[in-house]
Amino acid sequence: MIERIIISGFGGQGVMFLGKLISWAAMRENKFVTFLPAYGAEVRGGTSHCSIIISDREIASPCVEQTDTLIAMNQPSVDKFIGLAAKGSEVFINSSMAKSLPDNISVKINSIPFSDIASKLGNIKSANMAALGAYIGRKKVLSKEGILKLLPEAFKNNPKLIQLNTQAMEEGLKNG
Repeated sequence: MIERIIISGFGGQGVMFLGKLISWAAMRENKFVTFLPAYGAEVRGGTSHCSIIISDREIASPCVEQTDTLIAMNQPSVDKFIGLAAKGSEVFINSSMAKSLPDNISVKINSIPFSDIASKLGNIKSANMAALGAYIGRKKVLSKEGILKLLPEAFKNNPKLIQLNTQAMEEGLKNG
């Protein structure tokens, strides 16, 4: 089993947090993991991305040249990374912020309004967790229970965010 993921969006959308959380969950499930963030000049408001590889065997390189999963939180992310989506891969697009969808029939497009879901819950910053829910529901690489066990640790400095992010993940699961 190998799962190659790219997550991309504007700085401030929780792209790196989501990548770290997925990586952390995979490690807790005794899988091999690489996490490669791309910060560079990408700061709040600019485009940022990370790549993750999850495997049941050792991983030789953290570089992702083709994805099994792409999570694109905005239009520039769709435009920049859709070409890396392998045939048959799952592409999760935040339709709240990406209106122009590719006509690529060789991938499975999941167009879900992650930002709208998060806004309805009261905090747009939880859009990344809605995306996580959709990913978990469709891909079955990680367990929902494993993620839920991590949330108290991930939000230990702000425990009131545990419930919000759990709700966002549940909404993503319903929409995924």
